[in-house]
Amino acid sequence: MPDHHHTGRVSNQEFIAGLMGRVRDILPLLNPDEIADLLGNLTNSIDSTISLIEEDTSARDRQVGSIPDVHSAIILGEIHSELNRIEMERFLKLPSVPVLHESCTDYRDILAGKALELVIAEMTASGSIQPRMPFALISMGSDGRKEQTLITDQDYLIVYGDGGGKEADYYFTCFSDLLVERLAEMGFKKCTGGIMPCNPTWRGSMSQWKKKLLSIVRYEYEDYAKNLMDLIVLSDARHVAGDRMLAEELVDLIRDLEKEYFHALWGMAKAATEMKLALGFLKGIWIEGSGEHKGEFNLKLLAWAPLVMNIRIISINQGIPATSTLERIELLKKEGSFSASMAEGLKDAYHILTRYRIIQQIKVIKGIQKDSHYINPYLLPAEEREKMRQAIIRIEDLQKVIHANFHIV
Repeated sequence: MPDHHHTGRVSNQEFIAGLMGRVRDILPLLNPDEIADLLGNLTNSIDSTISLIEEDTSARDRQVGSIPDVHSAIILGEIHSELNRIEMERFLKLPSVPVLHESCTDYRDILAGKALELVIAEMTASGSIQPRMPFALISMGSDGRKEQTLITDQDYLIVYGDGGGKEADYYFTCFSDLLVERLAEMGFKKCTGGIMPCNPTWRGSMSQWKKKLLSIVRYEYEDYAKNLMDLIVLSDARHVAGDRMLAEELVDLIRDLEKEYFHALWGMAKAATEMKLALGFLKGIWIEGSGEHKGEFNLKLLAWAPLVMNIRIISINQGIPATSTLERIELLKKEGSFSASMAEGLKDAYHILTRYRIIQQIKVIKGIQKDSHYINPYLLPAEEREKMRQAIIRIEDLQKVIHANFHIV
């Protein structure tokens, strides 16, 4: 949806009706030649944009359509790279955050599903017998929220059915180790935080997962910070490939436990409301005063992540099933947690912050800069900088709401 020069966000229909109204108001003021020029230019511009979008969509569909017939992780990695390039070029022509999210998430789900097929075939060829039980690949993080962008890593877990004993545990240990390697060859970077099924923390049978989850929400593990981080990561769990019913059983269990053990949710809420924001004196945008990033701030840690985190908390508390940040905001508006103006303001905040995160990623991909997280707001046009400042202020307001609702002292 287009950005507008006011604090609210109107519907597509309202925007189009308003735009057409402005054109109709102008036409009576023009002579015949001027009317022809105006309408001709509008038509050419629209036709050109449609043509560019159709061309990119066609190229994307060809690449995605070739995936089923490919049986090499290396070649699939080349397809993944080309798909990323197509999405980057499309974003530069039409900087729509939701369009990029949907497309990147879609083709990476297909690639992840293909990775499962390759690993099963490879293990079968080596003599490993697949246990007769369901299993599923579940994503978390930005992938779990269907918010994939141009740079991605692996945030997956594996769950499999009960009853297979040590033989099943051994099979899925080998399976997970191989899966992580094949995904890496396909362009899914290994998670630096170890959130991958090759890590025993992120792999197990359903009964093993139930035991792990109870230990997490009850804070039975000694490392409180790890308990909290694991719970936050699991909050965005989503089925990607494999047995959907098994995956949804685990996802439902995660949601139920988060609501049942309120102290665990309260701990996440406290962490969310204490996340620092890039706001300084008189609510101006705070920037680093010295060092490598002097004059910049970390867009991810000091703006985007607090927004996503706080929306996540209130969504879990209200039993919102969606994982997408924008969907969560819309559903929170519908069920009454947010006023229409607050919801639209938070959507605007998400659009502006995510758009600049993607722009920073493009600069890294093109070799313009090394870091995709830091941005100098004072290099932006004044209007864009003000939009970014207002976005961060809205996150601060959201933190205050959650702080009050959870009675955090």
